[in-house]
Amino acid sequence: MKYILLMSGTRAGVEGYHAWSKQDIEAHMAVLQRINKELTASGEFVATQGLADPREAAVVRGEKNGIPVTDGVFPESKEFLLGYWIVDVANAGRAHAIAGQISAAPGPGGRPTNMPIEVRQFATH
Repeated sequence: MKYILLMSGTRAGVEGYHAWSKQDIEAHMAVLQRINKELTASGEFVATQGLADPREAAVVRGEKNGIPVTDGVFPESKEFLLGYWIVDVANAGRAHAIAGQISAAPGPGGRPTNMPIEVRQFATH
């Protein structure tokens, strides 16, 4: 069963991440890379991708005449999608366990970030 694990964060969280020390960022990324290698070795890894800074996001809507209307990220937005993992696992429990590992990746001072990871199964129809 395929699941997408969505990492979201707040504007303050993104700004806080940019203020982390180089050492903290490297430690955080090392854990995420280790998780990716373990998922690859187990055959559960499908894909992962971080997304560009939320300031680069746009909301696009179509008009009746087919011309797209775009808006930047609204200041009142509370959360932004930061990246995702796609995994192919036996059950929801395994997808939740992987999301927990990602959430526990270290932040400043080695403390877990506890970043919320939304787990969604791919539709099967």
